[in-house]
Amino acid sequence: MERQHPAAPLLPVLLLLALLSPAARGSESPQYATVHVESDFEVRHYRDTVWMSAPSDDISFHVATKLGFHRLFQYLMGANLNSSRIRMTTPILTSIVPGAGPLHSSAYFVRLYLPVEFQASPPVPLPELNLHPDRWPGHCVAVRSFSGYARDHNVVEEAEKLAVSLSRSPWGNSTNHPSKSAYSIAQYNSPFRIIGRVNEVWFNVDCRSAGVEAY
Repeated sequence: MERQHPAAPLLPVLLLLALLSPAARGSESPQYATVHVESDFEVRHYRDTVWMSAPSDDISFHVATKLGFHRLFQYLMGANLNSSRIRMTTPILTSIVPGAGPLHSSAYFVRLYLPVEFQASPPVPLPELNLHPDRWPGHCVAVRSFSGYARDHNVVEEAEKLAVSLSRSPWGNSTNHPSKSAYSIAQYNSPFRIIGRVNEVWFNVDCRSAGVEAY
């Protein structure tokens, strides 16, 4: 029997409130330094960061992202043991792990970067939200930007384009290090924004394999 998601009709409204609010327009993002630039991708070094993660066994990237964000939004609005209200940040990051879901489908992890004041001690989510903090050590990420809406069909195409670009560059042997995720999709805009949308494909790479020191 198909699972019912009664909260799903509210998701566009929640996203609108979260991403179009005055606070979100100047929202905090994880800091990085650009260490390499090509015509169609760049490599960034991100500092140590903590993200709140919503695992999902939905078989659709689009559905997993919407429903995962709904749980994260509740957490931001105070569904944590401290009843803390947490500012919205960007991007919404959905990591895809091939073969880890039901019937060898992909598994998804929807993440939000926690503001600086909560990095050292994130508020504990309410158990029913099934969220957990992810602590990421400093690492390098290859990034390809694309416009429009991120959907199941085009995120795969954009990831393949980045993989091809990396294979033709000095970074060809450095992908997927040390992450188990095949790739992640970063989304920066409300679903109600049509023009000028910004999305990114992220591949973890090993900076040292291409002669760049991670710092």
